[in-house]
Amino acid sequence: MKLSIILPAKNEAQSLITLLPQLIKVQPQAEIIVVDDGSDDDTRKVCEEIGVKVVSHPYSKGNGAAIKTGARAASGEVFVFMDADGQHRPQDIVVLIEKYEMGYDMVVGARNKGSQASVARLFGNGLYNRVASYMTGHPIQDLTSGFRVVNGQKFREFLYLLPNGFSYPTTITMAFFRAGYAVAYETIIAPKRVGKSHINLVKDGARFFLIIFKIGTLYSPMKLFFPASLLFFLTGLIYYVYTFFTDGRFTNMGVLLLSTSVMIFLLGLISEQITTLFYQTKDPDDSTQ
Repeated sequence: MKLSIILPAKNEAQSLITLLPQLIKVQPQAEIIVVDDGSDDDTRKVCEEIGVKVVSHPYSKGNGAAIKTGARAASGEVFVFMDADGQHRPQDIVVLIEKYEMGYDMVVGARNKGSQASVARLFGNGLYNRVASYMTGHPIQDLTSGFRVVNGQKFREFLYLLPNGFSYPTTITMAFFRAGYAVAYETIIAPKRVGKSHINLVKDGARFFLIIFKIGTLYSPMKLFFPASLLFFLTGLIYYVYTFFTDGRFTNMGVLLLSTSVMIFLLGLISEQITTLFYQTKDPDDSTQ
């Protein structure tokens, strides 16, 4: 199988000077693509001097946009996505590929606790993993890891879903689970990055959390709508019992709460059916569709 290693990069010249020769040494037959996301340093120059393929954005479009550009430019059957800042070790590619060859469609490099940049990120990533595991019904060890090996054809199926920002790992992971593709995790050690991080913990943390719920509505809407419906129903029921024994009547607020619970449940049911239709893919060999 032909391997395409895709590295989104923004002002990562300092790291690429050492990372690219290591990649070439570890995977000499692989296609290496660096997507220069509007860098204003020597990122492109470094890539050209070392002799790897580089695709440049005229301005910064975001990490997810760079990932999509790299996927479109890649010619390999299998994609390896990794950061260009030195946080992912080239030698771990072999470990992920070995797991991939066991029959998985995507293998994610799951960072151990010691690889988290801070306690805040450790807590945040743990929360994301728990919420996403609930949404998908599968244990997710590292939702936001950008180090992964994936089937190229299946990855391209979801390019239209991927956001242009930093939350592409969240989206593609949940999309793969929703489509019924096999996803596995392999524990890795992520060294400290070279240079300054482009992620804002508060801004991008809130964005990641919102993405989980956005994708959750695409993945399994009833897992969002049903608890909300149940909450309104129980509140309405308790309120009805309270007003019945205190005032001896059924109040308008009780009717509103119970009616709202029914409406939310029906919205979730409709959303679930739409989601099922949304993920039905056409058979590329069936020209009649």
